Amino acid sequence: MAQSSTRFKAIIVGGSLGGLFAANLLVRNGWDVDVFERVPEELAGRGAGIVTHPELFDAMTAAGIAIDDSIGVKVQSRVTFAQNGAVLSERDLPQTLTAWGKMYHVLRAALPDVHYHAGGSVVSVADGADQASVTLGDGTVVRADLVIAADGFKSAIREQFLPDVKLQYAGYVAWRGLVDEMSLSPATRAALFDKFAFCLPPHEQILGYPVAGQGNSTIPGERRYNFVWYRATSEDIQLPNLLTDESGKRWVGGIPPTLIRREVLADMEDAALTLLAPQFGEVVTKSTQPLFQPIFDLEVPQMAFGRVALLGDAAFVARPHCGMGVTKAASDAMALVSALVSALKRQTGVQDALAEYSRERTQVGAAIVQHARHLGAYMQAQLKDEVDREMAERYRTPDAVMRETAVPARF
Repeated sequence: MAQSSTRFKAIIVGGSLGGLFAANLLVRNGWDVDVFERVPEELAGRGAGIVTHPELFDAMTAAGIAIDDSIGVKVQSRVTFAQNGAVLSERDLPQTLTAWGKMYHVLRAALPDVHYHAGGSVVSVADGADQASVTLGDGTVVRADLVIAADGFKSAIREQFLPDVKLQYAGYVAWRGLVDEMSLSPATRAALFDKFAFCLPPHEQILGYPVAGQGNSTIPGERRYNFVWYRATSEDIQLPNLLTDESGKRWVGGIPPTLIRREVLADMEDAALTLLAPQFGEVVTKSTQPLFQPIFDLEVPQMAFGRVALLGDAAFVARPHCGMGVTKAASDAMALVSALVSALKRQTGVQDALAEYSRERTQVGAAIVQHARHLGAYMQAQLKDEVDREMAERYRTPDAVMRETAVPARF
């Protein structure tokens, strides 16, 4: 993208991956950018695995980030294991898998420190004819030509502009965890590493893949294995129980991993050893500080409000089956900056650019959410009647799951 000749100012609320993509792209196009991240310390400690797609690498290149083999771990094939550990099906599918911490590191390192304000809590946003503004926790008001809400799936800015849009619980949770490569037995390492693996016990689904290890190392022996285990969880009884900590406090939307009760973890580990292929049973029981996330859907009717734009999970929350979360946020950032560059060349202004961005990305976001619902239909059916469960079972062959899960899709 060409450098803009006029210095415009943008405020980005949220310094996670989506916010960092937008910040880097805007800075490269001549914008003055302030990123406000409410968490005072670095976010790089998060460990979730990330499936890469070509659009993600396109956004990284546009943001000026060099991509080499250290970006992630390459796998060549996919495999599905039976509950007894035997191979049910296998197919070739080269892919690169990376980790949240690695992506955060390269994006944060590319952005000069002057633009990033850790511990900057934004309490409200206001749109205006000439400028938008944010009010910080200390009462400071900061004004800009544009405010980007990249404050995640619980977005307070989305709530401010779209108070009737609510997260919809999908009926299941995803347990996640990481285990160091050398903590696993040689047989499990041989079976799982260098592959994207699945196991499909009745009513459940688990998948896993290798990612970078400590210090973002991708050297064999220093990597980690990342798993995502989907389990049907009723909203009225089971989910509130999982979200209740030792003190009796019930968390809404998600519970910090360190506060998950010991008996909840013990029950999960017992289920892993009973239900999953032994390779996955070992991965789950040896993982360090596993966590779970309730699975939600969320769609918005628009992504722009004058000079305020929603980006990433602040706008659309898709179930993780399609592996598009980070790619969607990166593509949002690309589309937003492209619309700004085009509009400013035409001298039509920021509001027109955001309106164009909203028209384009609202359609894409809705398509991604619908695609993810399709991939998650089996899990959602587990809390319904027997007819729904039988119908869902027809579309859950190993080959179908391996073919459709976390692959590039055009919307």
